[in-house]
Amino acid sequence: MSKSALIERYDHGTKQTLGRLFVHDNGQTLYNCHTLELPWKNNDFQVSCIPPGTYKVVKRFSTKFKNHFHLTDVSGRSFILIHSGNYYTDILGCILVGKGLADINKDGLKDVTQSRDALTDLLALMPKVFELKIVKC
Repeated sequence: MSKSALIERYDHGTKQTLGRLFVHDNGQTLYNCHTLELPWKNNDFQVSCIPPGTYKVVKRFSTKFKNHFHLTDVSGRSFILIHSGNYYTDILGCILVGKGLADINKDGLKDVTQSRDALTDLLALMPKVFELKIVKC
């Protein structure tokens, strides 16, 4: 068995969705961090998180996001990425990762912290291609 990832979404608000990402290898949890996504809005383009399911993820580089991950074959959507950022306003349907949660901008919502560090950890840990399962708790 190779490395895979799981996101458990646990806080479903009107502006954002919080979760935990777990990296597994042979039944062992190797790493975990926080996730921040948009709320569920029927998988609508740039305003919704994607549906729960299992996705193929590949490492990718772009000028804007540098090294990051790309979820492929997301029904009805394209360029769903896992990248760094802190606030729900930093995303248009993508997934942010972070080592902690805090209300950085004092808007009453939890933001992810140490996002670049969490993304760097994941980039070092994960293979070029892996499977990500997203579930709603």
